[in-house]
Amino acid sequence: MRFSICLLVICFCCTLTNTQNLFAQESKPGFKNLFDGKTLQGWEGNTEYWQAQDGILIGEIPANKPLKNNTFLVWKGGPVKDFELILQCRISASGNSGINYRSEYVAGLSYALKGYQADIDGQNSYTGQNYEERGRTTLAYRGQQTTISGPASSSESVSSLISNNAWTKVRIDKTLGSSDALKEKIKQEDWNEIRLVIQGNRLKHYVNGILMSDVTDQDPFNSKD
Repeated sequence: MRFSICLLVICFCCTLTNTQNLFAQESKPGFKNLFDGKTLQGWEGNTEYWQAQDGILIGEIPANKPLKNNTFLVWKGGPVKDFELILQCRISASGNSGINYRSEYVAGLSYALKGYQADIDGQNSYTGQNYEERGRTTLAYRGQQTTISGPASSSESVSSLISNNAWTKVRIDKTLGSSDALKEKIKQEDWNEIRLVIQGNRLKHYVNGILMSDVTDQDPFNSKD
């Protein structure tokens, strides 16, 4: 299991449809800020690990409070259909984190989520890929455009279709570039721009303006909208 170590986020803004009111200040035309720059108002999470400081959302694990499972800071502004999210993030060299979306809480675990994840890690081994937290695992590695299919029936277990931490019902439609070449476009221990374009069952992850993974999820039983 991978744990979130240190994720720092600034300029957190997005454009959405089918949502309740967001914070008033706009950072660019058509976009709404999700973070007021000062507090965790509109967010929910364990404040032992998450805080707002100097205009930044910070996630950090204190040495005396190790995590037993991934814990998320959750935006509480309302249900979202299609959206575009833009943010800046920086992560420590040993960090492993991500941005979950179209997710649901995991019963019995504090602020644990199940759902799609735009992966982020300090070594940039996974940054840019599409990984479904507590679900079908890897849906697209960095550099892949994929189409996901599902089980033959709703009774077929998800675990039976996972191999080497990746979903096996996947078709690689296109190569966006080699994983190593795309990795060179991602800065280590510095700020990177993450952009998610989520429209229907099409899930695109960009880093610094470059498309890193592109998933079309056609799984009738496990896809989320």
